[in-house]
Amino acid sequence: MTPVTATVAARIFLAYALAYFFSALLRAVTATLAPLFSSELQLQAADLGLLAGAYFLGFSMLQLPLGTALDRFGPRRVQLSLMVLGVVGCCAFAMAGGLASLFLSRLLIGMGVAACLMAPLTSFRHRFSPSAQLRANSWMLMTGSLGMLASTLPVQALLPALGWRGLFWVLAACLLVSMWVMWRIVPRDAEDITGAPAPTAPGSSERDVVPPLGGFWSGYRLVFQHASFVRCAPLGFFTYGGMVAIQALWAGPWLTQVAGWTPQEAAGGLFFINACMLFAFMAWGAFMPRLLARGWDANRLMSYGLPLSLLLLVGIVLWPEPVGAPVWALWCVLCTCVSLSQPAVAQAFPASLAGRALSAFNLVIFLGIFSLQWGIGLAIDLLMSAGTSEPQAFRWALSMFALSCAASYVWFLGYPRPADNGPARDREH
Repeated sequence: MTPVTATVAARIFLAYALAYFFSALLRAVTATLAPLFSSELQLQAADLGLLAGAYFLGFSMLQLPLGTALDRFGPRRVQLSLMVLGVVGCCAFAMAGGLASLFLSRLLIGMGVAACLMAPLTSFRHRFSPSAQLRANSWMLMTGSLGMLASTLPVQALLPALGWRGLFWVLAACLLVSMWVMWRIVPRDAEDITGAPAPTAPGSSERDVVPPLGGFWSGYRLVFQHASFVRCAPLGFFTYGGMVAIQALWAGPWLTQVAGWTPQEAAGGLFFINACMLFAFMAWGAFMPRLLARGWDANRLMSYGLPLSLLLLVGIVLWPEPVGAPVWALWCVLCTCVSLSQPAVAQAFPASLAGRALSAFNLVIFLGIFSLQWGIGLAIDLLMSAGTSEPQAFRWALSMFALSCAASYVWFLGYPRPADNGPARDREH
């Protein structure tokens, strides 16, 4: 693969973005459907967390083999192959009759869309300059926020006509359409990505080109041991994973069960939260190259930005009255600086390791999402079974989450900077 013109790059971006839009919609739709599942299927908080987390568990299961496949076979081929599972999963979810079948269907959906972010980011790592990668990454996340936005009021409006089962039949068709668009627009991958010389993006040098790495674990060993990965991994698990866990699930139950909002009001609140996230990622994409030129790299932005989100989370827990969607939207926006950790980790590695570096870090993030979505639900149920009121159970569960985020931030500040550990490309030779 070689650098592409701006027009071709835009077409590639849009083709990948369409698939990621539906991936993000599927990820977040359980927050809108949670009241239906609770009433129709009698699901408890832990059941909802498990069902929502099944997507992320399926997603996580494929991340390590996905990284190797992306580096060896290329992003287009891998994503198109996996999305077949997503279509099958949506059809199975539409026909599911209980928690077990819903869980397995959603697990399959997660596996099917596992490459919808990693494939384009790997492609961008090969084709785009470092500043363009940060911009494209932010705009892909903006597309994800648009998908999550569509999972709120638009989905709520469609439910009377389609029902939740009909909705998943429609989503299966939408995934098929996005596959067709990608097949038509995205150029074919090289026949063997690791068997050919590694491509260089604009602004890169021959130092980024490394020999092919043999064996499944050889590349991952370098990734897992590198300081950039180790330093950011706890942030990815707790802060990034927790942001998505709240945005994609627990903000909805908080609004209905703690703040006392109706399902329609909660859907409107989730719409507002996701709209704010969309504009936040749009802003990161617009301004990140300028910030980078002025010395504000990802590490510096996270160092200064994350304490603000921590302070607000503590305020949410301690505030006497339950906060509404605007405060949760502000918290999510303040957390968005942690998304810069993903391209920052990728840029610490040569292009031939891009798929493995991105997928390994994504594995950490999605294990965090699954663990926190389910863990917060378990904590709420356990506290309520011990006699704690539902609002207080939510607050205590979020308190434990806040402590985890604080610990991950301390680790990030205290761990030696990547330069102290040497860049991955130097350690490979």
